[in-house]
Amino acid sequence: MNELSSLDIAVITAELDMILKDSRINNIYQLNEKTLLLKLRKPGGLRENLLIEAGTELHTTAYVFKMPLKPPDFCMALRKYLRNGRIKKIQQHDFERIVELTVETKAGEYRLVIELFGDGNIILVDPENKILHALTYRRMKDRNIIRGEIFKYPPPRGKDPRTLRREDLEEIRKMGQIEVVRSIARILGIGGKYAEELLIRAGIEKNKPSSSLKDDELDSIYESLQELLSEVSVENEAPCIFVDEEDRWIDVAPIEMKRYSDLKSVRFERFNQALDEFYINSFAKEKTSEVEGTIGQQIARLERILKDQERTIQKSRRQAETYRRVGEAIYLHLNELQFLMQRVMSEKRSGKSWKEIVESLMREKEESRTPAKYFVDINPKTMMLQVSIEDLAFDLDLKISAQKNAAQYYERAKKAERRARGAEEALKQTLNKIEEAKRRRLEKAERMLELPPKMRKREWYEKFRWFHSSDGFLAIGGRDKAQNELLIKRYMEPKDLVFHAEIVGAPFVLLKTQGKQPSENTIYEAAQFAGSYSRAWKEGLGSVNVYWVKPDQLSKSPPSGEYLSKGAFMIYGPRNYVRNVPLEIAIGVVKKDGQIQVIGGPPTAVAKQTGVYVKIVPGNESSGQLAKRIRRILARMLPDEEDRRNFQKMPLEEVQRFIPSGRGAISKD
Repeated sequence: MNELSSLDIAVITAELDMILKDSRINNIYQLNEKTLLLKLRKPGGLRENLLIEAGTELHTTAYVFKMPLKPPDFCMALRKYLRNGRIKKIQQHDFERIVELTVETKAGEYRLVIELFGDGNIILVDPENKILHALTYRRMKDRNIIRGEIFKYPPPRGKDPRTLRREDLEEIRKMGQIEVVRSIARILGIGGKYAEELLIRAGIEKNKPSSSLKDDELDSIYESLQELLSEVSVENEAPCIFVDEEDRWIDVAPIEMKRYSDLKSVRFERFNQALDEFYINSFAKEKTSEVEGTIGQQIARLERILKDQERTIQKSRRQAETYRRVGEAIYLHLNELQFLMQRVMSEKRSGKSWKEIVESLMREKEESRTPAKYFVDINPKTMMLQVSIEDLAFDLDLKISAQKNAAQYYERAKKAERRARGAEEALKQTLNKIEEAKRRRLEKAERMLELPPKMRKREWYEKFRWFHSSDGFLAIGGRDKAQNELLIKRYMEPKDLVFHAEIVGAPFVLLKTQGKQPSENTIYEAAQFAGSYSRAWKEGLGSVNVYWVKPDQLSKSPPSGEYLSKGAFMIYGPRNYVRNVPLEIAIGVVKKDGQIQVIGGPPTAVAKQTGVYVKIVPGNESSGQLAKRIRRILARMLPDEEDRRNFQKMPLEEVQRFIPSGRGAISKD
């Protein structure tokens, strides 16, 4: 699984803060020992799900996951403190791989700290900055994650590239013979992927020793960093998943990457969407490995390790040979090199500047005078003399003798040889593991597990109660007083019709006409809808009278001396009655754009859209039990096996939201 870098997290948190700020936490689920799912309600009623895996991933998700029957203690603790809280902000801590969700509750502001490095952690911090709960408790040398202790951040893992100055990059050269790609990754904390991208853009070989970088190369690195930072932002991002010739998903990033220029890319609108797709597919592959007893994926992983070990052996052997040749070259030209080194130091002690010494040696080099002909350059900061003999270019430490320099190169050669021998031993063990894995391979065809079903994108009206009439008119009704108020004030238009059951505690229902004349059948369906979702259902009535009026007959101004509560309106003028409307609702299943969707409403309206439905009436069965029965019945009615599986995976609330408040029963008609 690809690790998120600090650059990735900067984009993720900026997007999340924009998307989820001011959302309410409806509920929290713990999918496994390291993964949380936060169900959020955005202003306006829209829903989002936030997926958090300690140490690995953080993004919104469009997929529906199976929830565990019994939430773990950590999940219950988070629910206790954070449920119904408002997400005040989402931010990255100091460009580290740490994200904080600040949640405003009645008891104060809590922070959910998500650590996305190493094994990861999720920590709940109280308003007094004390640790309340954590996914993992541990004692460390620089801090403790212990309940009741003051929360401390881990030490910084690198410089913040956003505030980096050009002179700060001089630190790279101090890393000596370490490959420049590793130095950049370590100093900036941006990870190997982006360190390599920087060097490609700067035109610098990633394996080049850090100490050998020239000033102009550091300039190029700095310029490439600024370019990269400008691209890695919410304003300029171009999220991609990179795919190889065999359609394998290789990596995901918020920008087009030059290091993947030979791969295909799949573009997304938001980085969160790209991460969701990338990680869910990675998850499916991991599950396939589990189904096969991990054999297939284990062999592939071991073969990758084998290739890395082969490369390590080859690289170490090449290094050993190069270091040995350098040592031999130094001994072969020991007197000349020692003289050259002594001359440099002598002239420096005599007061000459480095520039004067270099210019003098370069003149002699042009004349092919020995030993100046071996001279390349001097690094005053590291006190390294760069020389070239035949096809070898190497550094000599001016602080020690030429003979000691040779000894150091011989020692490096020995270390490289030991590294090669160690890799050879590891390679043998890997080969044995591969053979053992192949022997354990089960005789069954490889198959991919199904991805979890995707959440359907909801329409704006789905936060209300709603249905489409037989003639295609949209009707929407309030679920509570607040929605009643919202419905009339924001969504009512002059040509709409307003329905209300003749009973206290009934919602308003708007029939959206768009200026068209609704049929008697549509008016009857809207009346049945208004009556069925009124208090009449909860009281177990069989029918109720419903009336409708025009929008200009509603007013929020009560008669003098009276008061209208939230969600209540005065109705003036004549009312148009539909009497003795039977209380009955149908709940069915349709397939739109390849996705299964639950619909509900008057039976005639639902029957017009699907043949897969059941009818319910007021009864004695609880809403939860009734929803389970309805889901089982509808699943059996679906003709396609895949549709049946996907429907059964849908949250029960998708069915339950169409059941009127109170108890009910499945109609036998």
